Amino acid sequence: MSLHIDEDRIEKQIELKAPRARVWRALTDYREFGAWFGVKLENPFVPQQTSRGQITYPGYEHVRMEVITQKLEPEGFFSFTWHPYAIDPQVDYSTEKPTLVEFTLEEISGGTLLKVVETGFKDIPAHRRTKAFRMNNDGWEEQMENIAKHVSETK
Repeated sequence: MSLHIDEDRIEKQIELKAPRARVWRALTDYREFGAWFGVKLENPFVPQQTSRGQITYPGYEHVRMEVITQKLEPEGFFSFTWHPYAIDPQVDYSTEKPTLVEFTLEEISGGTLLKVVETGFKDIPAHRRTKAFRMNNDGWEEQMENIAKHVSETK
């Protein structure tokens, strides 16, 4: 796994020992996404529509996740927008500009290269920008390991 950071962008990538079709399903089937990501989503990913669900990750069960799917290009590219580290149920994050999360899949020898890029942190209010960046940077590190485990243990 490699990592690139600047003030506005998180980039991670991981080589998965699974076919691209398998990784695509793990990313874009909302039930499978929930299994490795730690969220019980209520509806599928559909371009320009919102998917919502309850976080199941220990310590964050009080948090609702909401993403707006941007693009679904079969077995190649999936993107959504969301409000990063939006964990306080008393705060209305809807006035903030969301970040963009992009997943790119590339076939490689022995499996699939999965890249995730999240951009837009510069537009997050200054009082929470650093924490949101740090938490999501660490979170994507963990999520890359989670999807690797998921695709290796399930068919």
